[in-house]
Amino acid sequence: MQTIAFLLYPGFQIMGLAAVSAFEFTNLHFREKVYDIRYLSEAGGSLRTSLGMTIETEPFGDPGFDTLIVTGAPGIALPSPGESGFIRAALGASRRIASICTGTFFLAEAGILDGRRATTHWYLAREMKARYPKIKVEEDRIFIIDGSVWTSAGMTAGIDLALAMVEKDHGIEVARAVARMLVVYHRRSGGQSQFSALLELEPKSDRIQKALDFARGNLKSQLSVEELAEAAHLSPRQFSRAFRAETGQSPAKAVENLRLEAARLMMEQSRHPIDVVADETGFADRERMRRAFLRAFGQPPQAIRRNAQQELQM
Repeated sequence: MQTIAFLLYPGFQIMGLAAVSAFEFTNLHFREKVYDIRYLSEAGGSLRTSLGMTIETEPFGDPGFDTLIVTGAPGIALPSPGESGFIRAALGASRRIASICTGTFFLAEAGILDGRRATTHWYLAREMKARYPKIKVEEDRIFIIDGSVWTSAGMTAGIDLALAMVEKDHGIEVARAVARMLVVYHRRSGGQSQFSALLELEPKSDRIQKALDFARGNLKSQLSVEELAEAAHLSPRQFSRAFRAETGQSPAKAVENLRLEAARLMMEQSRHPIDVVADETGFADRERMRRAFLRAFGQPPQAIRRNAQQELQM
């Protein structure tokens, strides 16, 4: 039996414990307790969540578990010295250590992410980059595995993380069965964007939204300002001014982001050659796409595909 310990702290977000269900339903699948779930806090006892509910916890003791998972909070929460020390001790004593959402800040503050790839909630990823420059933060990942350290994105990504752990421990068929019981995807792409480029733009008018919808459906086209303006039923000058006012971006930058989103998903989820991906997403040639990937992700397309394939094999 493997012990899964959740490190909790005052004000943690209860949704982070949704990951517990993956381990619970694995026990139900086997009709025996293959996972023992424990809830820890520095002092133990009753602990209040961000919503005011309480949960009983046990105090820190031996840091040796199969898995230690640090949950997240609604904003940035940082560990106490005792919590940081416990996390550092667990890194050497446990088989794996993980974080859900902003729980990654606990791992970062404890110093165990230096030199590693990691992710967190997209809204705070840039803040993490600024605070911890030694961490290779990848803000558009659902979860990342770097050695014995696992990090995941927003709260629901903790379910993806837990299912990946179940697959690692008991095989793909068990993970699929548990996902069916939970009525969730067995495996969202490990490199799937956490939020759509269209959602990030959030235009205020239907006309600009129509232009964006047109762009996303016609990425192979040149998508000049004139084409987009026609889709929005505006003059090019009116369109450019309204687009920037509503989205904070130029039309050209927004189109590049849409192309990057589509190209990255194709690189991660298909075996199409790079030239085909570049053509299908409107980059025209692989070199132009490579430069765009380096600007946006800090990695060339081949590295993105390689990372996605490696994570699927872990």
